[in-house]
Amino acid sequence: MPEERVADPGPLGLAGFAMTTFALSSWNAGIWHGAGLEAALALAFFYGGLAQMLAGMWEFVRKNTFAALAFTSYGAFWLSFYALIKFGLPGGGSDTVPIFLLGWTIFTLYMTLAATKTNNAILSVFVLLSITFILLTVGNWGTTHSFTDIVKAGGYVGFATAAAAWYASAAGVVNATHGKVVLPVGPRG
Repeated sequence: MPEERVADPGPLGLAGFAMTTFALSSWNAGIWHGAGLEAALALAFFYGGLAQMLAGMWEFVRKNTFAALAFTSYGAFWLSFYALIKFGLPGGGSDTVPIFLLGWTIFTLYMTLAATKTNNAILSVFVLLSITFILLTVGNWGTTHSFTDIVKAGGYVGFATAAAAWYASAAGVVNATHGKVVLPVGPRG
């Protein structure tokens, strides 16, 4: 196998995604309230946003279409989420967030289909992320207590999503550093 021109950017992209998802999920679950959102916004700009976009660009160099699209797109998700919250345009209405989330739900669902050809660790991230987005989309379309509970459920599934992404990131860096499989990812496709 020829030597790669750049190190594997996957662990970086997954770690940025995991940490930012963890912070936002704490807010969605109602655990740290404002602190979770503020932490998520800071991470959304730099770690979830810029670092993931860079990871995506490096995946293009490695000719990994799936990872390039995933990291670049979710990096853009975090940057656009930051902008949506910090610079929300007047007149957007109450449907702005659910419409935003619906688009990302659709994207995530077809990326989940593609993830069936990656490995079990990555597939679990996408399955959990799909569930998270579905819950958050539905929950943000309503204003009643039951819809608030759906957003909270999305927050808790988001914690599981973050944990799966952290595991996949750890597996990438630990396995590469040790030169052998220490944390299995379960090959697929």
